[in-house]
Amino acid sequence: MKLARPLIFAVAIAASFFYFTTWRNNSQAAFHPSNWLSHPAKVEITEAAGGEQLDSEEQNNISVYHKNIPSVVNVTSRTLTFDFFYGAVPQEGQGSGFVIDKDGHILTNYHVIADARQVEVTLHNRKKYKATVVGTDAAHDLAVIQIKAPDLVPAVLGDSHNLQVGQKVYAIGNPFGLAGTMTRGIVSSIRPVREPNGATIDEAIQTDAAINPGNSGGPLLNSHGEVIGINTMIASNGADQSSGIGFAIPINTAKAVLADLTRYGRVKRPGLGIVSYAIGPDLAGQMGLAADQGVLIQKVRPGGAAERAGLRGGREQAYVGNTLVMLGGDLIVAIDGQQVTDPQDINVIMEKHQAGDTISVTIYRGRKEITLKLILGEAQEANT
Repeated sequence: MKLARPLIFAVAIAASFFYFTTWRNNSQAAFHPSNWLSHPAKVEITEAAGGEQLDSEEQNNISVYHKNIPSVVNVTSRTLTFDFFYGAVPQEGQGSGFVIDKDGHILTNYHVIADARQVEVTLHNRKKYKATVVGTDAAHDLAVIQIKAPDLVPAVLGDSHNLQVGQKVYAIGNPFGLAGTMTRGIVSSIRPVREPNGATIDEAIQTDAAINPGNSGGPLLNSHGEVIGINTMIASNGADQSSGIGFAIPINTAKAVLADLTRYGRVKRPGLGIVSYAIGPDLAGQMGLAADQGVLIQKVRPGGAAERAGLRGGREQAYVGNTLVMLGGDLIVAIDGQQVTDPQDINVIMEKHQAGDTISVTIYRGRKEITLKLILGEAQEANT
């Protein structure tokens, strides 16, 4: 045992001497970059064969883009705000739009140009033009502006009726100012939504195609490259960027008001000329009404369509919670044979008509059902 210890000690010293003087130096030299890096005159890489054919889906994506990019524009609006010291501070906002005719009319969102002192349009070829606001419709978040420019390419307006959940859609616009951007998705749902300014979009097109700030006013397209909607808002949960839930105004909604916007500068929206209140089964039972649901006329506006047709408003005051309700008026249950359960149903029906159209209104007056003919007037207030 006494002899083993000196022997082990001697072996350890010899091994350490060998490591530090021979093996370690050789190992470091072997792994030093100068001993394995090469500097060839040409790097041999593996390249694709080339000439690969695009598949049918890719070809369609490219076709939709090239067909519509000449029609899509960038819209820049400039406004004045006031700072803490009431000094004028210019502000600039950006959105999108698309050309709808050779005369230079461009469709966009109302909120893109609202309160603008100056509007400028940049075409896909980067040429800039001053634009004039021709007409606005805040209730539908729509606006028409116009530029004077040669060789404009109008977009093809499609049909947003009978859209199917799951069908492909494309969005083209200028998200975050990045001009000429296209994203792709599907129709996720068709639903009513309320915009931040309070406007309601009936049958809004929900899509998972990426829509971001700057896309507002740009076209939502079907797989044929036809405009089926106007991109208008996103559900972002405060992140101010796409979360996969975007909404577009149906193009049929826009087409229904384009003539008024370009001719009058506003929409001559038809209306019944009433103040109304929605009645459900519970209230109908408490009030002893002849139908389970409908729209109870609170007030008939003087000179309006309802007054001319002989419809009657309420005469007796009552309260539903803290809300004053007038009882005794006619209860509207159908218009043109379509069931009416709340004022929003009336709005949807009015979208299909113009001032001057004749409609049939089915009411209950007491326990008696009556159908009257009514010539629509121009609405003075929303949904009345």
